[in-house]
Amino acid sequence: MSRSKALQYYIVSRLLLAPLQLLTIITIVFLLLRATPGDPADAILGGRAPEAAKEELRKQLGLNLPLWLQYLNYLGSILRFDLGTSLMSRGQNVWDIIGQYFPATVELAVCSMAVALIVGIAVGTLSASRPGTYFDVGGRLFGIITYALPMFWAGMLLQLIFSVQLGWFPNSNRFPPNLPAPTTVTGLYTIDSLLGGNFTQFFTSLHHLALPSLTLGILLSGIFERIVRVNLKQTLQADYVEAARARGIGENKILTSHALKNALIPVITVLGLTFASLLGGAILTEVTFSWPGLANRLYQAIADRDYPTVQGVLVFFGAIVVSASILIDILNAYVDPRIRY
Repeated sequence: MSRSKALQYYIVSRLLLAPLQLLTIITIVFLLLRATPGDPADAILGGRAPEAAKEELRKQLGLNLPLWLQYLNYLGSILRFDLGTSLMSRGQNVWDIIGQYFPATVELAVCSMAVALIVGIAVGTLSASRPGTYFDVGGRLFGIITYALPMFWAGMLLQLIFSVQLGWFPNSNRFPPNLPAPTTVTGLYTIDSLLGGNFTQFFTSLHHLALPSLTLGILLSGIFERIVRVNLKQTLQADYVEAARARGIGENKILTSHALKNALIPVITVLGLTFASLLGGAILTEVTFSWPGLANRLYQAIADRDYPTVQGVLVFFGAIVVSASILIDILNAYVDPRIRY
């Protein structure tokens, strides 16, 4: 089978697996929410409400139905792209909640991923290109520490140092509450302020975004640092690199033009997995920094036992992770000719 046909077969098979992956996520989320303690009726009406009122509310919400029937009803809603209605937000549609809060999460995620890639690749390259030196030891320590540090603890520590003690960055929120926010076009404050030509709003938005994105990005950069360092060390010992040295090519050119390109191929593979970690880290980061994103809204919905919102947001996040994973797999298949299908 030719490479082009094998690649087409691989892409089709990955696309066919996507609905099964999403169905697995939907099922796990549905069952886990029903298995956790607590009752939405108690959360809405309060623990002292009459039992008759609670039972009537459960009937209205469909929570009195058998579990299998609730599951089938929910699957039917998903197939109609209906994520349901929030129990705690006065009947607000879950899609409206996603549209309202998701841009803040996107802005945080994109900036954090940029920081993670830049810092991780830079530290990994510096460490691998100077084996046995303090740079190598420092790079290894950096990768281990950033990977192992709890996200919420590091966030609170940096917030205490740079926001409370030094006062360099805002303590919370996405924009000062006493100033008008940028006119909504994309929902991303940095982009919307530039589209409106208001550079004061742009730098204010960037100032509020800096500490949360640096915190999340640096802690995720350890993943990329370790991958780049290990693969670059192996690549620098390859035969074609030795041949390039024998031809008199400088070390800097060998590093940038020969070794680093091949060493970065595994980074593409890890991007999909890191994206899932990014969303998980975004929840802790948004809660720590009071960032008004979708992950923070999900945390509130879990605390309120708001079944439809939790299910809808997690399914939405799951669809994003599955889509990102498929795109990364396809991109990696195109980039790396060594892959077999």
